[in-house]
Amino acid sequence: MQTPIADFLEKYEDSGIIRFHMPGHKGKADPYDITEVKGADSLYEADGIIRESEENAAALFGSKRTLYSAEGSSLSIRAMLFLALKNGKGRKIIAGRNAHKAFLYAAALLDLDVCWLMPKESNSLLSCHIEAAELDELLAKEKPIAVYLTSPDYLGGMADIKSLAAVCHKHGVPLLVDNAHGAYLRFLESDLHPLSLGADMCCDSAHKTLPVLTGGAYLHIGKDAPDFFAENAKQAMALFGSTSPSYLILRSLDLANKVLAEEYAFPAMAKTVAEIKNKLKANGWHIMESEPLKITVKAPKDLTGFALAENLRKNGIECEYADADFLVLMPSPMNTKKELEKLISALGKNALPEAIVQTAFMPLPKTAMSIREAIFAPHIRIKTEEALGKICAAPTVSCPPAIPIAVSGEVIDENIMALFRRYGIGEVEVLR
Repeated sequence: MQTPIADFLEKYEDSGIIRFHMPGHKGKADPYDITEVKGADSLYEADGIIRESEENAAALFGSKRTLYSAEGSSLSIRAMLFLALKNGKGRKIIAGRNAHKAFLYAAALLDLDVCWLMPKESNSLLSCHIEAAELDELLAKEKPIAVYLTSPDYLGGMADIKSLAAVCHKHGVPLLVDNAHGAYLRFLESDLHPLSLGADMCCDSAHKTLPVLTGGAYLHIGKDAPDFFAENAKQAMALFGSTSPSYLILRSLDLANKVLAEEYAFPAMAKTVAEIKNKLKANGWHIMESEPLKITVKAPKDLTGFALAENLRKNGIECEYADADFLVLMPSPMNTKKELEKLISALGKNALPEAIVQTAFMPLPKTAMSIREAIFAPHIRIKTEEALGKICAAPTVSCPPAIPIAVSGEVIDENIMALFRRYGIGEVEVLR
């Protein structure tokens, strides 16, 4: 597969041209860091090398159209929601409660009315398992502009996208998927990518699982999605994106096409990770069911995920995420056999019984105002113990995992206070 962006940048560097254009380092910091010079194309009006590269990516992912983002999945999420809003009627969207805070910020910008899908039970704030029958029942009553789901979630849980997409399409509603953690799912022996399972639009954070620089992401439009989405996707990305996208990131997305076209080692790595999970289970660890390239260790009784993460650090290993209940690891084909063996050795053996994890989700709290009204209203940061009865302003949560406990506009009740304590949230933003 051709790599038009990378090829152009190499030729430009080799030409020895004197750079009287941006950026100010004139190629000295990195020769491939350029601006939209002649021949380099322009991301949001792409008709040259960027368009060719995006078409290569679309062919690899089997999409109607694939667009690059140099600003992560956050940009793609904003564009997805804008397209759904412009194509639909009204402002209501149905969303799984474990949505990333980027979704909330987009909902505020677009003044969306969010109807939350809540799981019947969950052992983590990060997971939100929804049954197709539940969604079917809800869509029989509501007519939203779209349904929005997060799959895989931060613990590696995967929604039944095929069944949920069928329900959405039965009711004439597009399905949008935050697939930030699952770009690689297309390239397994069995294709598990949301687009292939019926999603109309999805975002992939390429940098999370592919050999791409941080910030590299995709917006994919499904082949059976309304033509409106594909025809207006560039406009939607331009509406929210920087006019100075990084060519270093675009180059890495371009080069990834060639790697993926040459059958990158995801199937083999998935088998290796499955073997690692089995070895960890044999060593007494409680391993959660998860997506193929994620290892989620449930902390045993009398230990926490924080403690497990700290132990790994002492052995020169940094995890992806840890909280009181879980430790999350994200291997890729770039990890060596020696590194994987060191991980098993560093965790060692566990003789402690499995911990009982309390249900993390709670009844929906009272809503005092819209997400948009709350985020744009004057607010202050206070200690969590003072927040009971206050109205949540901007979600106060780090990334990872960036899953809000209280949503902007909701009244902070006892259930939310309990989750603040459980997840170690010391301060919150509330309305004045």
